[in-house]
Amino acid sequence: MAAPAARADAPRGARWAVRRGAGHGAGRGVRGKAGGPERAAGPLPGLALVAAGVTAAWGVHLLVPAVPVLTAAIVLGVAVAHLPRVGRFVRGRGRRGLSLAGRRLMRVGIVLLGLELSLGQVLELGWGTATMVLGVVVATFFGTLWLGRRLGLTGDQPLLVATGYAICGASAIGAVSEVRRSDERDVAASVALVTLCGTLAIAVLPLLHQPLGLSDAEFGRWVGAGVHDVGQVVATAQTAGSAALGEAVLVKLLRVVLLAPLVAVLAGVVARHRTGRAAGVRRPPLLPLFVAGFLAAAALRTTGVLPAGLLDGAATVREVLLAAALFGLGSGVFLPTLTGTGRRMAALGAAAWVVVAGLSYGGVLLTA
Repeated sequence: MAAPAARADAPRGARWAVRRGAGHGAGRGVRGKAGGPERAAGPLPGLALVAAGVTAAWGVHLLVPAVPVLTAAIVLGVAVAHLPRVGRFVRGRGRRGLSLAGRRLMRVGIVLLGLELSLGQVLELGWGTATMVLGVVVATFFGTLWLGRRLGLTGDQPLLVATGYAICGASAIGAVSEVRRSDERDVAASVALVTLCGTLAIAVLPLLHQPLGLSDAEFGRWVGAGVHDVGQVVATAQTAGSAALGEAVLVKLLRVVLLAPLVAVLAGVVARHRTGRAAGVRRPPLLPLFVAGFLAAAALRTTGVLPAGLLDGAATVREVLLAAALFGLGSGVFLPTLTGTGRRMAALGAAAWVVVAGLSYGGVLLTA
């Protein structure tokens, strides 16, 4: 493994691993060295654990359909990181494969997410709904980012949480973290927070459907504008029937469209920052390859040439890849290391949840 000075363009998480060891277990972490047991093991041991975790997550979903596969995956990832023997493996020999799943498989899953997006369907929503969604996304993003910084959260945590709440949960966090090359601990903590709050929405929002006086279609638009992950949107909106589900998915896909410009803008900011900081530093592309793939997949879906069976198969593959990525990210959440920011992260999550729910509710009423 190259020294930090020789790899100025290495991800921050990788540079931390070089300085501090590949894990963060007992004490300060496992101090891996080039050629040591972690490197010799390769990614296969960690990937084997990922496969087992995805299988278990799917089993949980089959037993309890209200629990989405992606939610079960990240919860199981966090759990295995704290088991006595498995936890040592997670922070040692298995770390390489788990990190590979958390980053590489996330990219492929995001590309396949584009196949869920038909631009024609999004255009049918009309300018009023589109403007409402854009306003909710912008206000949620900058409001959460500002609040996270005021709370004193470190690293990329405020940015990642803001992205997850504003766009599409863990998938958006994964996309932005690739461009920012965020520390794995920041990514894992942010994904855990956004996933938890999105899961709570599945239970809470249907209880507010009638008290808030929303029709089924309006409830669907509220869910689509205010709930984070696509799977969580489906699980929440289906409680009000097919009309609500259809509206929710369309509004949610409109939010997903905004992932590409957000990542492109952040890539440009990162490129300018690195160019100004040091000569010869590799600049990231203004449009990362996986985001270009996401847009290409959406364009392909829009043509209507793909058969329904192929789209269903791609959706299943996407679910498996994202579940693997979230299991890998969840395994990086080691609660003792989060004690310093745990309360502040929880406060940010609760406040951002209220903000996005309130803004989206107001937007639905204005566009009803």
